[in-house]
Amino acid sequence: MPEATLPQTEPDTESQGSFRTEVLVRFADCDPAGMVFYPRYMEMFNNLVEDWCAEGLRLSFAELHGRRGWGLPTVHLDADFVAPSFLGELLSATITLRHLGTSSISLAIRLDGPEGDERVRGNVVLVLMDLRSKQAVPIPRDIEARIHGYFAAR
Repeated sequence: MPEATLPQTEPDTESQGSFRTEVLVRFADCDPAGMVFYPRYMEMFNNLVEDWCAEGLRLSFAELHGRRGWGLPTVHLDADFVAPSFLGELLSATITLRHLGTSSISLAIRLDGPEGDERVRGNVVLVLMDLRSKQAVPIPRDIEARIHGYFAAR
């Protein structure tokens, strides 16, 4: 079994067009065979979106939900499980912007193994909503600018 190391605390933001970080496969992620139990990948995807918001867009979920009164629910999700991941592995995670709509953000997410081999890939569509009205709201210009600025060539 590989020796576990902790994920990077700083994401790699030098790569054009994507947000990169690392995900440690933890005991809680695995089934009795020591492989990631597939629903845990969905939790990893959600955690990656939260990290992207906080680190990439400088908009934490505490700010988003608590102070601004918005939510960012997943309205579409698909995944392809290419190869298993194992307890203690450090996966490379990449989020790439696919489309930015009036209220929606479409992302591609990919997790690779320690040797760079693809493990899982998926697509996520998020919609900005007002938590009180439960209705979609347009992405404000300040956030839209952060998204475009982050994904623009550096």
